[in-house]
Amino acid sequence: MAAPTPPSSSAPPPDPDKDWDDGPSFWGGLLRGLLWTLLWFAILGGAAVGTGIWLRAQWDKPGPLPEAKAVVVPHGGTTAAADALKAAGVIQNATTFEALSWATFFDGSIRAAEFEFPPKATIADVLAILRTAKPVEHKITIVEGLTAKQIAGLLMASEPATGLIAVPPEGSALPQTYAFERGMAREAILRRAQAAMDKELAAAWAGRAPNLPLTSPRDLLILATIVERETAKPDERPHIAAVYLNRLRMGMKLQADPTVAYEISGGSGVLDHKLNRADLDSDNPYNTYQYAGLPPGPICSPGVASLRAVSRPMNSDDLYFVADGSGGHAFARTVEAHLRNVTRWRAMQPADAAPVSGGR
Repeated sequence: MAAPTPPSSSAPPPDPDKDWDDGPSFWGGLLRGLLWTLLWFAILGGAAVGTGIWLRAQWDKPGPLPEAKAVVVPHGGTTAAADALKAAGVIQNATTFEALSWATFFDGSIRAAEFEFPPKATIADVLAILRTAKPVEHKITIVEGLTAKQIAGLLMASEPATGLIAVPPEGSALPQTYAFERGMAREAILRRAQAAMDKELAAAWAGRAPNLPLTSPRDLLILATIVERETAKPDERPHIAAVYLNRLRMGMKLQADPTVAYEISGGSGVLDHKLNRADLDSDNPYNTYQYAGLPPGPICSPGVASLRAVSRPMNSDDLYFVADGSGGHAFARTVEAHLRNVTRWRAMQPADAAPVSGGR
């Protein structure tokens, strides 16, 4: 019996087609890769959750602003807004603000304007203001009786407004308060005041009493400017308007001090002295002591009350008035009664006082 052949000491080479032989190492590597992937997702997820929690805390965190403050937010997007707010002390960190702004992008876009921010405003507060609040409103008040030069100066002195402005036509701007946002052109504000005057003058003319000795809305405007400068008492305006309208009907000179003062002051409406005899004797078309009828143009900007006083004057036959020493006027129908009123007024005045409106 033949002896058995001893087994070979060398193993046969692996068959490359039998990849199932490598099963343990393949599945192990796949498992390790999957575990690493899950680990990275967990890390990233944890970081995202942590960042979200942190940002949520910043959303409601009181800001550094110690007291209410108006800030101009410039054009240029979120970054420009963040820089301006950080520089103004409204927010603590510009990057955090930008992140929260982008995270809440669908709540609305950030606007460029001047906004008022409350003390300790949170980023939530700030973003709500930038997206929905009304910009800061500035106001300029044109008071009754200002001349065109004074109105131009008032507009030029308004710091929030922009641009240069020329002196407007006298009497073209309606005295009232005008609201505007920072950066509005002064010319635009003036156009609003002029449009308002056009509207009120047209209304006064349309609603005027019958048989007024006035031929046009401009005549009404001119006389209203004189009434405006004659008295600050609202209840007197219709009475003074009646005196001047009566004089116009009779062809009498108006003898209105404000028209003389307007010309002598160069249209500024401000004199450095009281009217004297030389002023009243001066030869110029605005001197209603020398020339009958209305002066050639307005002498200030009248308010609505003066426009209405001229369009609907008091029913009166008076032809004269003079200051009564109490801030008002004493009215008279005859020259004799007027002279008595003048005598009483002069007794309260310095010896060099000039004649007064309403006759001498």
